[in-house]
Amino acid sequence: METKKNIIRPERKEEYREVENLIRESFWNVYRPGCSEHYVIHVLRDDPAFVRELDFVMEQNGTLIGQNMFMKTIIEADDGRVIPVLTMGPICITPPLKRQGYGKALLDHSLVKATEMGFGAVLFEGNIRFYGKCGFDYARRFGIRYHDLPEGADDSFFLCRELIPGYLNGVTGVYQTPQGYYVKDEDVEAFDRGFPPKEKQKLPGQLFD
Repeated sequence: METKKNIIRPERKEEYREVENLIRESFWNVYRPGCSEHYVIHVLRDDPAFVRELDFVMEQNGTLIGQNMFMKTIIEADDGRVIPVLTMGPICITPPLKRQGYGKALLDHSLVKATEMGFGAVLFEGNIRFYGKCGFDYARRFGIRYHDLPEGADDSFFLCRELIPGYLNGVTGVYQTPQGYYVKDEDVEAFDRGFPPKEKQKLPGQLFD
């Protein structure tokens, strides 16, 4: 019986396009018709907030099957302090291997490395049904609010995990998404033309038009 050998390691420059295609395949038509995540990582790699030491890929028998990355950002605390934190993503596993435990293994490895580097907390947008298994909870329970979200609006997508226990004790405030995540539709379209054609579809459950 063939044994599957999984390796988690830093992303290499020469495989950037392969990773971007992996992300494209994973996110295509999931949250919107088409996707923008492959362009987002293309842009973020050159952002000063990009944490190169936390830019990982997962490899199985020599084939890339997953990736994850982190960015530095801040919480603007209500008492005037600026609290350094991380945000995460895109994170993906190739579609044929989703829901088989690979994503959790990749995320757990990534969080261990972030902790070893001394980062205090990770906040990002995700589904609690998956990320709760990796120690995340609703950010509201830490007293952290999502920027530009009206009071009383659904914030169940906004998650947090302390890497240093107690790091957010006594902190209330507003989380800021790094500006590099905000990309223009026309730039995404121009970048996407460099990949094999794929059909955009409007599907039930998508978050954006």
